[in-house]
Amino acid sequence: MRDRVPVVVQGGGRRGRRAGLAGVLWASAELIVTMGVVVLLLVVHQVWWTNRQAVAAAHEQVRALERAWGGADPAAGSPSEAPAGVDPGPGSGGAEVPVAGRVPDPAATRAAGSAEREDREVRQGRESGAYAVLRIPRLGLVVPVAQGVDKRAVLDKGYAGQYPGTAGPGAQGNFALAGHRNTHGEPFRYINRLRAGDELIVDMRGRRYTYVVGKVLSQTTERDTGVIAPVPRSVVKPDQGYGEPGAYITLTTCTPEYSSKYRLVVWGTLKAS
Repeated sequence: MRDRVPVVVQGGGRRGRRAGLAGVLWASAELIVTMGVVVLLLVVHQVWWTNRQAVAAAHEQVRALERAWGGADPAAGSPSEAPAGVDPGPGSGGAEVPVAGRVPDPAATRAAGSAEREDREVRQGRESGAYAVLRIPRLGLVVPVAQGVDKRAVLDKGYAGQYPGTAGPGAQGNFALAGHRNTHGEPFRYINRLRAGDELIVDMRGRRYTYVVGKVLSQTTERDTGVIAPVPRSVVKPDQGYGEPGAYITLTTCTPEYSSKYRLVVWGTLKAS
């Protein structure tokens, strides 16, 4: 019987190393793809989903305010009178005054339920901090206005926030507002499109104030507090702003888009009634 000659296979260790390297590369590729998907989902959530949520909630808040104001006609400048025989409730509607010996009218019952619902909406409005509505016809924008510029409590809800210490709507001084330009409803995304003469309308219960855009400061630093001063004037660019007391409105937001490095500012003055 012939002796069998052992066969030595060359390169086995090399193929093993190659297989190990391929496995590492494959695992790394899977990890990179997974991380990419996670980042993409985060971007979608931040840019798209938060916008949908904030816009829907802000629009509902505007409707709640308008229902709560009810008979108050902002354009007329004073609340409408309640019809005879109706007791004005805390909201727009009122319950019919019951008369002894008369069966309650189903419509009156519905009105009473409506008043209770509107009262609840008033309380919700107070809790949310929203007290006014800003309308910008040129942009098709309708957004609730609340006190303060805290992100979580105000701005991330898709609201415009009033800077603390600034004047109220229609008052002498500077009614100064901030709003997101991107994400969370991005109400001020397109204020860069505003031009001199465009109207900025602020509605409150029974009152309407119309401002007219006068000037736009395309870029300044976040520390330029002069833009929200009672007489707004940039301290970074002193040639930008106003020099005399008046009733002003200021809109501020971040610029450029998807960045918070600088601030974009729009100024307006109260339109004579």
